[in-house]
Amino acid sequence: MSAIEKIPLEQTELLRFITAGSVDDGKSTLIGRLLHDSKSIFEDQLSSITSTTRKRGMEGVDLSLLTDGLQAEREQGITIDVAYRYFATPKRKFIIADTPGHEQYTRNMVTGASTANLAVILIDARKGVLTQSRRHAYLASLVGIPHLVVAVNKMDLVDYSQSVFDGICRDFSAFAERLNLHHVDFIPISALNGDMVVERGDRLNWYKGTTLMDLLENISISHDVNKEDFRFPVQWVCRPHTEKLHDFRGYMGRIESGAIQVGDAITVLPSGLNSRVKEIVLYEGTVAQAEAPQSVTLTIEDHLDISRGDVMVKTGDLPQVSKAFDAMLCWLSEQPLDPARKYLIKHTTRVVKAVVNRIDYRVDVNTMNQESSDKLTMNDIAHVNIKVQQPLVCDDYQRNRATGCFIVIDESSNNTVGAGMICTPV
Repeated sequence: MSAIEKIPLEQTELLRFITAGSVDDGKSTLIGRLLHDSKSIFEDQLSSITSTTRKRGMEGVDLSLLTDGLQAEREQGITIDVAYRYFATPKRKFIIADTPGHEQYTRNMVTGASTANLAVILIDARKGVLTQSRRHAYLASLVGIPHLVVAVNKMDLVDYSQSVFDGICRDFSAFAERLNLHHVDFIPISALNGDMVVERGDRLNWYKGTTLMDLLENISISHDVNKEDFRFPVQWVCRPHTEKLHDFRGYMGRIESGAIQVGDAITVLPSGLNSRVKEIVLYEGTVAQAEAPQSVTLTIEDHLDISRGDVMVKTGDLPQVSKAFDAMLCWLSEQPLDPARKYLIKHTTRVVKAVVNRIDYRVDVNTMNQESSDKLTMNDIAHVNIKVQQPLVCDDYQRNRATGCFIVIDESSNNTVGAGMICTPV
């Protein structure tokens, strides 16, 4: 039985994080080490990888084998899917998004990073900061990940040298100053031997900081959700039509940011109609207040024309309502973007027809240089202007990830072909 089964998961906080690194940086070994040392591996799994390790003529346990199956799936042609691992400690639940590091898998990393609270970027202590390291940091800043951890791995291969670690920290920090990163931590580790991953070990005594697991367990993520701006996209209009509730009209959805109380003045967008909150209904009954990310049913004092896709906000705290906006767009499809055709944009709970009005520039994810381009192909990231058929309730992505993101859908195939982050509504 694994430790994860013994923990009352409903009482613990959830941290989503991604791991990024090149094939040789030890990412699989690090994930295996986290799972092994936190006792989140079933006994039959451990027995299996121990047996496989011995068959390969190796000593000990090759922890990277825990993710080899997931890598094999990617080699068989999985495109957008990201490999996830789940584990827990008494302090927190974790979801690891195992994202590939090569440039041709840029879309995979963007997909995995879009919901992450934290990114762990692995750097090989022998190689230092590489182009891939800078690309991963840029993508993390692009999707607005609040916390970045630079794990300098394979310290055992540089004799646990403090000077090597300090040099990598200086190089990465100089580059990171150009990015919109909120917080960066540096940790020297040896995923192979376990130093500074879950246990401190005894070979990095010069490092006075925390272990990676201790940081993951204790870093504050409560402020990652926008608590200031109330945004409530309506998912469903609830009309039970029962004898007891024949007059009930509630608006169901998830509070994406902010908080609401009974009696608060609200504005419904894009119509601009005003009312006040009458009730906040949960499955257990009514409450006086609710906050993100709770799913609730709201009733209001007035009978207004409200439907799926409308957004309730607090009166006086209004986002942009626009039929055109600038965005950073990551193209996910093997079929290039066709500026002459219409696509569907799904933004919160609203789906509208749209066209890419112009491509301002394409970003070279290796150098971060801006290049002129009149087309987008798979894995390209570009600054674009989009026009939509119906107005959208938009926030800048850096301020509010929930109402600042969208996906692009091919009308004919219903496939997701792009993902975007709104810059400034115009």
